[in-house]
Parts: sequence; structure tokens; C-alpha cells
Amino acid sequence: MKALYTVLFLAVFFTVYGLVNYYIFLRGWQAVPTDAPWKMWYIVIFLFLSLSFVIGRFLERLWLSDVSSVIVWVGSFWLAVMVYLFFAAVVFDLLRLANGVLHIVPGSTLANHSPARLWFAVTAVAVTAIILLGGYVNARNPQVRHITLTIEKTHVADTALHVVVVSDIHLGTIIGNDRLRRIVHAVNALEPDLILLPGDVVDEDLAPVIRGNLGEGLRSLTAKYGVLAVTGNHEYIGGVEGACAYLEDHGVHVLRDSVVRLPNGVYVVGREDRSRSQFAGERRKDLRTLMAGIHSSSPVILMDHQPIGLEEGAEAGVDLQLSGHTHHGQLWPFNVITEAVYEVSWGYARKGGTHIYVSSGAGTWGPPVRIGNRPEIVSLRLEMPRSLLENPNQ
Repeated sequence: MKALYTVLFLAVFFTVYGLVNYYIFLRGWQAVPTDAPWKMWYIVIFLFLSLSFVIGRFLERLWLSDVSSVIVWVGSFWLAVMVYLFFAAVVFDLLRLANGVLHIVPGSTLANHSPARLWFAVTAVAVTAIILLGGYVNARNPQVRHITLTIEKTHVADTALHVVVVSDIHLGTIIGNDRLRRIVHAVNALEPDLILLPGDVVDEDLAPVIRGNLGEGLRSLTAKYGVLAVTGNHEYIGGVEGACAYLEDHGVHVLRDSVVRLPNGVYVVGREDRSRSQFAGERRKDLRTLMAGIHSSSPVILMDHQPIGLEEGAEAGVDLQLSGHTHHGQLWPFNVITEAVYEVSWGYARKGGTHIYVSSGAGTWGPPVRIGNRPEIVSLRLEMPRSLLENPNQ
């Protein structure tokens, strides 16, 4: 099953990736003057840029080094460059089409190898570079989002619980020690009672995480009730057993279809990511089965990486569901797609008695940039004013 899923995914990815890059290359080539001495350099540089992400990821598995890291960085930026150059090329073609009907400017102005076409290409590259610079700065500075919610449950010893939620860190070559230190410092400064990591803590390959000793940064996270996580699809892509073992070895307790009862009586339920069926050929446990032993008056927090089937948590009596995965599109206008696919792409919602929060995530996948949305660390204060339980061990 995993092999079939991988083959299908790669076939679709490389087909789309190849066609988009060819379209951009062709439009760029048509903008280069026919007598330009650097035409061959255009071909060489474009080939390197368009293949760099794939080559870098492949090279990481064979020869993890500074060379592979540089190529991955170049390729990751190219993914974002590709998106906006594609949009620029589409806009140019639409302008040509409109001009063919309306005849606003002479047709030769927008013809292949015309000075106007070259200037349009140069402008598109310059604007894309400015957008990416802003997106890079944005991605490196997650905002702290403060939210207060009320849970009407009585089987709990505290009247409030301060939870800090950090989704989709994607530790690896791109999210290294510098970015992780920023996240850890911001989280610890909030002095949480509990830290929750709702999936995709690790990016696809564990080797860069080990090489950068990123686990020591995770070990620096401090909270009264510890650090809990669940698996995301990227833990499964890179090898879930190795990723979970690494996290456990560095102070992060991974809930894999399991439940933890905090000393104050609050339950935290952690589900395996739904991609388990694709990669391991096994279905994750039913939520009602997981919650069978939980007292109906006890507060329940659910971590489920992908915000799909939100009604399931509401029907099972979950008080708060925390998810991530969507990145809220990460690059505009992909938020339009995530909003169409997911009932909640980002932010707060409520179903019956269940609070739901889908985080846009603290890190990035692929391009180290965010455009049109902010990375975030969620400071969540849960108020439980009806608390009656004096002995949390009851």
C-alpha cells in the first residue's frame, strides 16, 4: 500500500512540476533576445534551479552534507519562485489574449523576443524576489496568538489550564537550530502548564534532525505537565517509528492512539495521523474506543493532526480539538484551496459542545516563506470555572 501510494503521488507531483517548469522556461526563453550571449546560461541555470529541490532531497539520503543542504535551500526557494513566476506568465498570456481582441497595443510589442517581453520578465523576477524576501522574514517570526476558552466540566482539580500549542514545526534542513531556538524561547516565555505539538514536528527525513542535534532544542521546552505530541503525515513520510523514538528520547511524549490523564484530571487524547492507513496499511483506532474509559464529566483535549471529520470529536464528547496540517495554504493564494478542502482551514470553530482550533503552524514545508498568512504559536487558556474535584486521583 505504501509503495502504491508513493508511486501515485510521485507520478502526479513530477507531472505537474515538470509541466509548470516547462511553461515558465518557455515563456522566459521567448523573452530572451535571439542574439543574447547568455542564452545558454539561461538554460543551465534554469535546469539547475528547477531540479535542485529533487536533487537536494535525493542527495540528503545518499550524502548528507553542507552541499546537500545548500541545494535543498536553493530548491526550496525555487518552489516559491516557481509559483509566482507561473502566475506572472499566466497574466502575461492573458494580456496577450486580451490584446488580440482589443488591439490596445501593436501586436509586435508583446511578440516573442521583444524588448517589452524582456522587461516584463525582468519585472516579474524582481517582484517575485521582493515578495519572497517579505515572506521569508514573515516565516521566521511566528506571532503568539492568545485565546481563552471555557470548558463546562466538573471532574477536574484546576479552574484554569494554560496550554501552548505549536503545530507543524517541520524540523529538518530548512527549520534548523536558529528557527527552533526562536520557537522554544517564545514558548518558554509564556510559562505554560502544558505544551502540545499536534503533528509534523519532524519533516520528511530524520537524518538532518540528528545531524543538527535538533532534539536538544526540543528538550529545552519546559512546562509543568510536560510536552505531548501526535504523529503527522510527515512523520509517516520520513519513517514514523524512527521519528517517534527520536522525539521520545528528547523529552517529547508521543501519543499514538493513546490517552494521558494529567495530574489535575484533564485528559489528553492523541490520535495517530490518518495517513497511517496509507503508509502502514493499518487503520487508526476509533475515537470512541480511545475515550471509552474517560469519565463524562472530565475535560478532554484531542490532538488530531489533520482537521478532517470534525464532527467525530463532537459526537464523542471532546471538549477541545487541536489540529494543524493545512498551514492555511502557506503561500497565497493556496489558502483558497485549503479553505475549499477543509471545513476549517485556520482558526477557531465550534461544533456542538466542542471547541476546535486549527493552527496555521509555526514552521514551513518546502519554501521557507509564508505569504498571506502568519506562522503562529497558540497560547490557549482553558477556564474551567465549575471545577469541583478536590482530589484529581478520584
